[in-house]
Amino acid sequence: MEDCRVLIQGITGVEAAAVAKHMVQYGTRVVAGVSPGKGGRTVESVPVYDSVGEAVEQHRPNVSLIYVSAPFVRDACLEAVEAGMPLVLIVTERVPQKDTMEIIARAQSKGSRIVGPNTVGLIKPSRRLKLGPIGGDRPERIFSEGNVSIISRSGGMSAETSWMLKREGLGVSLNIAIGGDPILGTTMKEMLQILEHDPETGAAVLFCEPGGAMEEEVAEFVRGGEFKKPVVAYVAGRFTEELPRGVKFGHAGAMIQSNAGLPSTKMEALKDAGVHVAERYSQIPKILEHLV
Repeated sequence: MEDCRVLIQGITGVEAAAVAKHMVQYGTRVVAGVSPGKGGRTVESVPVYDSVGEAVEQHRPNVSLIYVSAPFVRDACLEAVEAGMPLVLIVTERVPQKDTMEIIARAQSKGSRIVGPNTVGLIKPSRRLKLGPIGGDRPERIFSEGNVSIISRSGGMSAETSWMLKREGLGVSLNIAIGGDPILGTTMKEMLQILEHDPETGAAVLFCEPGGAMEEEVAEFVRGGEFKKPVVAYVAGRFTEELPRGVKFGHAGAMIQSNAGLPSTKMEALKDAGVHVAERYSQIPKILEHLV
């Protein structure tokens, strides 16, 4: 992340144009945009091209932010991956699962990493790097520089957690919302693998939700000693265990099927692995004070 050069696919859309402005204002290096048929325009002084290939040839971006509607995400992502983009973030939600699976498979074969779908992006205050709508137009209100990395399936709660830490005098090295769709390009475990080698990260905070098995994967990873830094986790949605199975809570990925994905099961697995599990959300800063 030392030299991020960002491409925004779909940059001429209203929301994407606003996000481009906020990213540039924060200090992120947005070098190009792509909107087929609108090449030659500019958005916030960022040149727009008709294809990813043209943008890559002129500006050598190494991050692509996908801001197109769900039916077109597959083609946009595959274009970015085939052009050699190392990192692709998909802001769009409700991408067809078949498309997501194809995108991830193609990215893996090409050595690219996918974040999302349904991510608000990531922010790294020490680098003045903001990818996506995370933090809005004034990220400084929420995110301060520090040594805690936050990984969340929820964009809103990723920001809320950073703000809570800031109020207690703590800051973040990285805050990433990995996405709320059922199938994701990057999991919590995979993010921990990256953060294990990040010298700016001293501890990790996980904001977890019902559904899926990502937290159980994290538990196995930590139990095996592969992540040596302290991990604090909060599992939301314990009330959902009183609801009928199959009821969705929050994101499309936060669905409990049978006994899989229960918050209580996740909490037990994480505790057994040595993760510091907060019983209440507000306990996270107090736990961190003794770890970093």
